[in-house]
Formats: sequence, C-alpha cells, structure tokens
Amino acid sequence: MSKIMDQEWRNVFHIIDEAAKKYSINADPLKEKLKDLPNEEKQQQALFYSLNKIGMMQPEWTYMAAQLYLQELYTKASHSRGYDSSRKYGDFYTLIELLTEKGIYSTSLLNEYSKSEIDTLQKEINPEHDTLFNYIGLFLLADRYLAKDHDGNIYELPQERFMIIAMTLMQNESKGQRIELVKEAYWALSNLYMTVATPTLSNAGKSFGQLSSCFIDTVDDSLDGIYLNNWDVARLSKDGGGIGIYYGKVRALGSDIKKFKGNSSGVVPWIRLINDTAVSVDQLGQRQGAVAIYLDVFHKDIMNGFLDLKTNNGDERRKAHDIFTGVNIPDLFMRKLEEIDENGRSVGEWHTFCPHQVKQFMGWKDENGNPLGLEDFYDEEDEKLFTQKYEEAVNHPLLPRKTYRAMDIMARIMVAQLETGTPYMFYRDEVNRQNPNKHVVGRGRTSIYCSNLCTEIAQNMSATMITNEYEDEEGNLVIVRKPGDFVVCNLSSINLPRAVKGDVLNRLVKIQVRMLDNVIDLNTIPVGQAEVTNKKYRAVGLGTFGWHHLLAIEGIYWESDEAVNYANDLYEDISYYTIKASMELAKEKGSYSKFADSEWETGEYFTRRGYSSERWLELQEQVRQEGIRNGWLMAVAPNSSTAKIGGSTDGIDPIYAVEYAEEKKNFKFKVTPPDLDHHTYDYYRRARHELDQVWSIKQNAARQRHIDQAVSFNLYVRHDIKARELLNLHMQAWKSGLKTTYYVRSTSQSEIEECEACHS
Repeated sequence: MSKIMDQEWRNVFHIIDEAAKKYSINADPLKEKLKDLPNEEKQQQALFYSLNKIGMMQPEWTYMAAQLYLQELYTKASHSRGYDSSRKYGDFYTLIELLTEKGIYSTSLLNEYSKSEIDTLQKEINPEHDTLFNYIGLFLLADRYLAKDHDGNIYELPQERFMIIAMTLMQNESKGQRIELVKEAYWALSNLYMTVATPTLSNAGKSFGQLSSCFIDTVDDSLDGIYLNNWDVARLSKDGGGIGIYYGKVRALGSDIKKFKGNSSGVVPWIRLINDTAVSVDQLGQRQGAVAIYLDVFHKDIMNGFLDLKTNNGDERRKAHDIFTGVNIPDLFMRKLEEIDENGRSVGEWHTFCPHQVKQFMGWKDENGNPLGLEDFYDEEDEKLFTQKYEEAVNHPLLPRKTYRAMDIMARIMVAQLETGTPYMFYRDEVNRQNPNKHVVGRGRTSIYCSNLCTEIAQNMSATMITNEYEDEEGNLVIVRKPGDFVVCNLSSINLPRAVKGDVLNRLVKIQVRMLDNVIDLNTIPVGQAEVTNKKYRAVGLGTFGWHHLLAIEGIYWESDEAVNYANDLYEDISYYTIKASMELAKEKGSYSKFADSEWETGEYFTRRGYSSERWLELQEQVRQEGIRNGWLMAVAPNSSTAKIGGSTDGIDPIYAVEYAEEKKNFKFKVTPPDLDHHTYDYYRRARHELDQVWSIKQNAARQRHIDQAVSFNLYVRHDIKARELLNLHMQAWKSGLKTTYYVRSTSQSEIEECEACHS
C-alpha cells in the first residue's frame, strides 16, 4: 500500500505540470511550497493553494484545483474497488457487479446488458473528458451524484455516472440500435453538451428514487380531495419531487359546508397542513420537501391570509413559511390596474369570490352537467369567456364577494415579493391561449390552472376524485379514485455555450429528446394518476442553461437589441430541432394518445407563432402526417447546480457577480464566471441587480415565443425599488407575452433556497 501511495504523491507534481501547461498557469510557487512538505500532505495542500488562487485575476486556477481533486477521486475509487489509481478508471463490469451486489445499482443493468456489451461500452469511456470540469462543477458532481456505498465510500467516477445514465435511459431500445444509442447519449453527456435533471442525474441506474423532476396537482373542493392530495404530496416528497398545487377550487373562509353558513375555514389551514407535510417528509434525508401553492387573484382568500403566508408580520397561526406561493393573474386584472382617474389615481375595481359560492349561484355547467367556476374559463384573443363570466358574477345581485381596488391587491403582492421573493406570477390567459392541447376541454375552457415549483411547466390539469368505496370479496375496503391529470415534469437542458460553439445542436437535440422520452417509460412514480398522465401526454421539457456565458463569448451585451434578436433566432432553431426530433420519434414509436385534433395536428401551433419559412411549413406538414411523440416539448428550468456541473451560468439568468465566495463544508473559495478573460469581462461586468430588467424581459419574450411551456424567469431588483418601477416591470412582462415570472429577488433578501429537482 505504501508503494502505491508514494506513486500517488509523486503524481501530484505531474498533475500540476500538466494543468499548468494546459491552462497557462505559473505553478512554480506552488511546487516550491510543496517540495518540503511530507508526502501525505502534498495533494491536500496543493488543492487548498489552488482554491485560494482562484479569482478575477487568475480564474484558470479553478481547473488546477479540479485536476487535483480529480486525483483524489481516482484514489478513493481505486481503493474502494481494489485497482491501481494510476489507471484512473477500473473495470466497468466489475463496478456494476459490485454496486448491484451492494443494492446500490438496480439489477436491470446486468439483466438487460450482457458482459460483452458492457465491455464494449467501457471502451467508449474517456477519462480525458474529466478535464472539462471546473472545480465547483466536479465538487458538486462528486458530493451529490456519484454512487457511493452505504458507508459513504465513493465507487463511481464521473464518466461512469454518465455511461450508467446513458445505459439506463436506452435499456429498452431495440437491440439492433441500442448500443449505438447508448454511445450517442454518452457523447452528449460526457462532452457536457447537456445535463439531465437532478433526479435523473442522481437516480438513473440505482435501485431507489425516481427520474422526474416536478409534479403538479389540482385539489378538489372536498375533504377527500384535500387529504388525498396531502398523501400524494408526502409520497412524492419522499422520493425527491418538487410539487406545485392548485388550490383555487377550494372554498373560501366563511363559505358554507353542507349548507351550514359560515363554517368553512378557507384555504389557509389546509396550506399550513401541506407546509407541515413538506417539512416532515424530507427528500431522501437531504432536504425538506418543496411545495408551491397557487391561488387565483379572484379567489376570496387571496387577501385573507394567502398573500401573507410567508411574511413576517401578522398572526403566526396563519403562516406557512416553508411553502412557496404563486398567484394566477387573468388579463382582465392587469387591465384594471391601468384604469386611472383624471388625477392619475388607479381606480380599477376588483371583486373576489368563493369558488364554491360561484358554482352555487351562477349555475354554469360543462357538457356532462358538472358545475363550473370562474377558474374554469380563460380569455382567448377573439372570445373572452373569462371576462364575460366574471362580469356575469359581478352583476349577480346575490353572489357574495369582497371588493378592492385592483391596485391595493397588486401592492400587497409586490410587498410580499420584496420581502420573501414570492408570490410567483402565472398569467393564466396567455398560458391557456398558447396551449397546444387545449382541445381536450375546448377553447375558452381552462385546462392549465397553475405551474410547478419553478414556473416553467404548463400542462393540462384536473382533480383526482373518489368515485366509490366498497368491500371486496376478501373483506378489504376498496377506495376507487378517478385519476385526474396529475402533471409530471421530465427535464434536461442544453449547455448553450458548448453546444452552440461545437455546432452540435441538431445532433444533440435528437438524442436528448429520445432520452427524455425514455424517462417516461422507465419511471416508477409512487402516485398512480401521475403515472397515467405521464404516459397519456408523454410531456417532456427540453431546456437550456449558460445564456449569459454564451452572450459573453459571442461578444454580445446583455442590454442590447442584439441579445434580444439572438435569443429569438437561437430558440427558434432549438424549437425547430426539438419538434423535428419528436416527429421522427413518432414515426418510429407512435404519437402521444391525445395528438388527434391538437394544435400540433391542426397546424395552429405553427401559425400562431408565425412560422412561415420553407423549413417550418415542411415540418408542419410532416407533423400533421406522422404525428408527434410528446404533447409538450420545451421548458427552461432554473438550472443552478447542474449548470455549475456543466461549467456554465445558471439558466437564462445573468451572473450573480464577477467574483463571489462559495462555501462548501469546511472551506471557502472564490468563483468567477466561465471563460472570464479580458475579452469577456466587459460583457460580464454588469451583474444581476445592476442590469436593466426591461432588457431581460425583452429577451425572455423573444425566447418564450418558441417555447410551448414556460421559462423560470427571475426579476432582480434593488431593495429600494419604487413601487411604480416594480409595477412597470410586471406590466411589461404581461404585455410582452410572458407566461410566468419566478422570484422577485431583491438585494435585501438572503439567497433564496430553491428546490433542486427542476435544476436540469
């Protein structure tokens, strides 16, 4: 053993020399510092020295630190698995056998792949790709995602994690093309051209956990509906899913129960119950559950506790500090904000109602005779059903309501946002107008009630209900649930700088869509109705990260028309490749079950976006004839942790700072933007809170046009922003056609904890 260790310590100088040469680093002072140290201290001290050197003037030291940390990983893995660390990677088949025997890997890997196939795939594993990682990316990958045994000993190395993911996602492909598809998926992952979502990155190939990121449920206005939702939330939180919940159908405070007036406690106590579930049922022992609750701005409880759930003032018995909130905003409300008198004072009135009372008094019914509420309608461009129904409700002489100035409600929303970052904004009319699958309920009828925890998902929703309870032949009490559309988010993201500069977008998107589609069939979701919905619509969310990084290396300023135009052109290309890839998959495997009469089939999806070039018209006709595999295709998630693994910047956000400190466990080091040098500095110089947010909105509006779902889009503001300025940003977002906005991040807030499930 001592001989092996001596070799490892001598190898430190070789690593330093190689990294110094590759990244043009003067490493002589480091080598001088190490030469008199005991051998057993050399590697650790070299790593600490490198971390301390990282900064604006010497950003390249992050790669020196990464190479030294990589050697530490090679050493630990080789000791766990019993091979010489100078080989870097050990035998791949032996690794799979070992971790399957220990119960870490699923038995499916050995059941589905022969030894000769695994040996063939081992030849594809390229240790040189480990040099692509910067330090923070490699640290996060090793700390959170590489497979360890039950005692925390590391077994798996980065390229093996990528190969295991590729093998897992392609295991059910036809034998004739499977190995080539595994190689293609490994190519995409190992070159860091893309990342899969956190649950897939962590759980693919393992014997526990699921692969999807987020879930969205609709709560029925019944005791059964409320408690069954809570049960489903607990089961999903246990496996690491982030959850969005629509509460707009639940009756308001003071409404009647079984005709007894004034008995309803409203939505707040039930949300507190969800809050307690999220805290109690943690995600794989790592973090508490993450849940977002959405409520309509026309719900009577919006001003009766909902907007104050996370604030620090008021009655603590009506607080839920651990959940996140979202408000569903119709166009009509935003127009009311624009109504002013001759003195410039906002005078638009807004009425709020109990959804249960609306159904009682208004008598609206669907085609099956089921009662409908205001929440069940939205405004199309040419037929404004929500506005019509809202005015009918306002004019009903007996329907109870609470009336406010619209601006007073908006002021409460903005105060909460500046204090807590939430509520998120969900522009319900625009979401439903742009929905390619509105045919399921019809134009003007709401099919998407809210978004997910990170505001990038927009898919059809409906409540699950108990329809029967009976005793079977064996004396068991059976509850029959009619499954609603319980939304599932299956995510992965393009690393824009690497993919664009590598000119691989077309090739990459093709394999990426197949990987996402395969997640749907491989997943084991603990909630049955989510499984049903997942396979019914086969929805996926292909996204991106590294936008600011891409602008910097392309020499484009954030606050410029050039950036807006680039967003429009690039995301149109990505959209084209994504739709084409799904169409080609449909030719091979069939379309999703609700394709008929969708806007994909009718072509309205394409005409609505003004796609009229020859390539688009040809693709539109191909989709009409061949179908499309996935009912929804694109969604841009926050991508924070996995963007770091990819060595780039978060999602579509501007950078946090040109230099900032990152603290990990018992040490701290500096982080700088990727590819920082004297060329890119000027394009990075203005960071999040210094940039004019109107330009961010313009970019996102250009991007949103090409995305069938939505985008996790933050607004970054100073803590002393004037109310009028923040209002103008919200008005600009709405008028620009944004479907959602995520956090309002003010300089006075500590960094907001986010659910990592959606970070793809």
